[in-house]
Amino acid sequence: MPTPAASSVVDPGTLSTALRAHLLEFLRGGSAHVDPRTALAGIAERHYTAKPNGLPHTPWQLLEHLRFTLHDLLEFCTDPDYSAPTWPDDYWPNQEKPADKRAWAESVEAFFADLRAFEAIVENPTTDLLAPIPWGQGQTILREVLLVIDHTSYHLGQLVLVRKQLDDWQG
Repeated sequence: MPTPAASSVVDPGTLSTALRAHLLEFLRGGSAHVDPRTALAGIAERHYTAKPNGLPHTPWQLLEHLRFTLHDLLEFCTDPDYSAPTWPDDYWPNQEKPADKRAWAESVEAFFADLRAFEAIVENPTTDLLAPIPWGQGQTILREVLLVIDHTSYHLGQLVLVRKQLDDWQG
């Protein structure tokens, strides 16, 4: 198996630019993963509350978990007065369905707004991706962005599985 080309000198600016580009690519989805817009697009309203074949969560519960967790991670990265919610109770919705179609749309928009906020953090060249978050316990922005990427990918995969079980997936 060929190995990547080795370089004896790595320019920190080039490395930072490349790292930021890769993080943005994975925040936005695609490559080997479904992108969030595709995963959330076109879900039939009747399926917001469906839990097929014994799967543990409805699309609404998955969306709300994604939205809440992303917002929590964003607050952790940006708010010096951050206070952690209670796990797992605060991270999963009590309701299996949204109040109405508008609640679904608002949750989707809030998710994408926070995702765009993470993209802006990564795009900002003054963001030190490796500096510890002052109010954290050693966490860095890089760690939190990687957590967002991993967590979002995992639960979007679950959402796609639910949609496939419901015959509501065109991807």
